[in-house]
Amino acid sequence: MATTTDALLMSLLGSPAAAGLARTLTDQRLRKWDCFRILDDTLLVVTELITNAVKETPRREIRFRLAREAGDVVVAVWDSSPRLPRPRPAVELTLDTLDLAEDAYDDNGGRGLLIVQSLTSACGCTRDPRGGKWTWARLVP
Repeated sequence: MATTTDALLMSLLGSPAAAGLARTLTDQRLRKWDCFRILDDTLLVVTELITNAVKETPRREIRFRLAREAGDVVVAVWDSSPRLPRPRPAVELTLDTLDLAEDAYDDNGGRGLLIVQSLTSACGCTRDPRGGKWTWARLVP
């Protein structure tokens, strides 16, 4: 598949700052590519994929790729974990299903991949033969 020469590929430290940096770079690149219609969706997808990689491999290298392929925008994030992501089943959220206990505050997540699936034309995860995996998403401008 042809990729434009202005594709972005960079290594990041798996830290909370990684998502913000990736969002900023994505915003600039999508504006350059005149992809305004998918700007907000792409920024959310970038946030979800980077956040998942950081949670899976904290304080380790992750890689972020943003490219145009066959007219689409492709976001891909690599991390060194061999474990493939699995989206939680979609369920209706109610106050009864949420654990509002202070010590369980962060346990109510796990829906990011469902969000990514709903915003993209395709998404998935591919093992890297050199180790780790690439989690990717394709958006149509």
